[in-house]
Formats: sequence, structure tokens, C-alpha cells
Amino acid sequence: MSEEPTPGARRTRADRPARPRRPTAPDGLVLVDKPAGWTSHDVVARTRGLAGTRKVGHAGTLDPMATGVLVLGIGRATRLLTYVVGADKEYTATIRLGQTTSTDDAEGEVTSTPGAAGVTAESVAAGVARLTGEIQQIPSSVSAIKVDGKRAYALVRSGEEVTLDARAVTISRFDVHALREVEVDLAQGQGASEVSDASEFVDGADAPVGGTGVTVVDVDVTVVCSSGTYIRALARDLGADLGCGGHLTALRRTRVGGYTIEAARSFEALESQTDADGVLATIPLADAARATFPVRDLTAEEVVALSYGQWLEASGTAGTTAAVAPSGELVALVEDVTRSGHEKAKPVIVFAPSQGETSKGTTT
Repeated sequence: MSEEPTPGARRTRADRPARPRRPTAPDGLVLVDKPAGWTSHDVVARTRGLAGTRKVGHAGTLDPMATGVLVLGIGRATRLLTYVVGADKEYTATIRLGQTTSTDDAEGEVTSTPGAAGVTAESVAAGVARLTGEIQQIPSSVSAIKVDGKRAYALVRSGEEVTLDARAVTISRFDVHALREVEVDLAQGQGASEVSDASEFVDGADAPVGGTGVTVVDVDVTVVCSSGTYIRALARDLGADLGCGGHLTALRRTRVGGYTIEAARSFEALESQTDADGVLATIPLADAARATFPVRDLTAEEVVALSYGQWLEASGTAGTTAAVAPSGELVALVEDVTRSGHEKAKPVIVFAPSQGETSKGTTT
């Protein structure tokens, strides 16, 4: 007969009631529509519970204030994430001109509110054009970039001054959709009330005379950019270019490479979209690879060779290629390289087990 734990005593793991573990999800990708206020780590932790495994990773961090596409890898699909991270990304965002913050976004403290009285639609368009194409961008000082082994944001929080090096990024699209004048009450910090919509925007409108109100301008944009681009740094730099300061007030990631917001699901949807056994649905490895890489269809003999890590004849396709078996399963990722003066296809990542492992019922 088991003894009841003494009241107030710390319970050991053996004392805790066993919770049923969810069935392990099949290897594949899951596209989450990240809610505002969640960190990317929060999303990974929640998905581990839904997937019944700790082997879950994500392809590219989203700030807590941001929403939208977060690509997660389950099981062997975590090996694809390195390639997904490098894909281009698309965002919709709102930039507030005429006000700066300590973090270059709405989560930081307001550091200045000069207003945007001199801002015009033409000046915004010109500033956006200067930030389009290949540019040098200095990341926000509160980014997750490491400096001497420590995260930049941690150094800033400890009181250190951090200046990061500029990096080359590519802004393929920087489209302006609407401009709105907003009156900010300085007596209430960031509190604001909208005074006109985009159709009523008046170029160069003066800030209200008297009182504590200052007019700023909110700009709705779409940005398509290379990996490593900071949208809040774009907001900061646009404001600096126009001489009024700026920061990001809203951000939604709508695409990561070939994965779009239409395919992303909320956690409520993920919990409801399971099979009869409660297994979380994932995008199979082969389908996930097809959205990121060109595909090479293999013969049965090539499947066996690749499963042992052997090289194949070159396919003539530049970059990484998804090698798919006649059955439709992803066997490996391969790349054409020169070996002993000849072009060969080198396996970069092998997903299929070797024939000997298959006969033993094991997987890699």
C-alpha cells in the first residue's frame, strides 16, 4: 500500500500523476500562424506537446509583437530548417514616422516624438526607394545577434552600449499602400487617436497648435527581403532618412520561401486537425522539400545508392536538389560538385535508411 505524501512536502516525479502522452507526429513541417505576445521559443514548446516529441525546431525567429508564418520542423524535418532559414521572406508592416523608441518597435520606450509635420507622400516614396535593392543595414541593438558570445539585447538590458556592424541585405520589394495622420498625446506617452484615414492624408500638414498633441504618420507597407533583414531597422532608417525618426508598430510575416500564410494554422486549428488517433498532421518530408528545392526523380538503383551515402551522376541543376524516390518519399538532398575532374551529385543530407537498416526495422 502506497503512503500519502506529507502535506507541504515537495512531490517527487514518482508522486506526480502520469499524464497521457500524445502520439508522436510523423516527420515533417508544421506551419504555425504565431500569435502576438508569444516568443518563437513559446511556439516550439507548445508544439512539442502537440507533436509528442522534443525534436522540434523553428526556421527563423519572430519577435513577440510579430505574428504570422513560423516554420517548424518535426523529427528528421529539423534537418531541412537550415535551408528554410535562408529563404526570402515577405512581411506586411506599419511604420510610424515622427516618433522613435528604444527598441525601434512599439515594445520599447518612446525616446523622442518630433512629429512628422514635414513628411509628404513624395518624400516617403523617395525614402523607400533609397532603402530598396541591395543595402547595408545595421541591425537593431536589441537584436539576438551575439557579441562576444552574448546576445546584443542582453548586453543592452545590462546597461552596455552596443553598436553592431552593418550587413548586406536585399530588399526586393518595399511597397507603400497607405499613409495615415495620427495625433499622439505626449501627456500619455504612446497613446494616440487617429485623426484621418489614407484618403484624407494631407501632405505636409502642420501639427496641432497648442495642447500636447503631435501629428505622426503611420505608413502601411509590404516588404520582401533576404534572410537576415530586420524590418524594425527599416522603419528606423526610413525615419532617420526623412529626418523625423521612425519605429515599427505592427508586423506580420506572410511568407517564408514557398510557405505562405494561407497554409499556416493557429494552435486551435492544429489541435483540432489531428487524425483519429490524435496524431498531429504535418507536411510530409517530400512535400516540404518540393516547396524549397528543385526535385530530382530517382531510379530504384539510385535510391539504394543514396541510402548508403554513395554519389550519383550529376543532374546539372545548380544548388541543392531534393532527391525523391519512385514511391514519392524524400531520400536525400544532393548537390552537384566536381570530383576528380568529373561532375558528381554529392549527398548532403540522407533521410532514407540504408537497405541493411531497413531490414532491421530501424530508421536514421
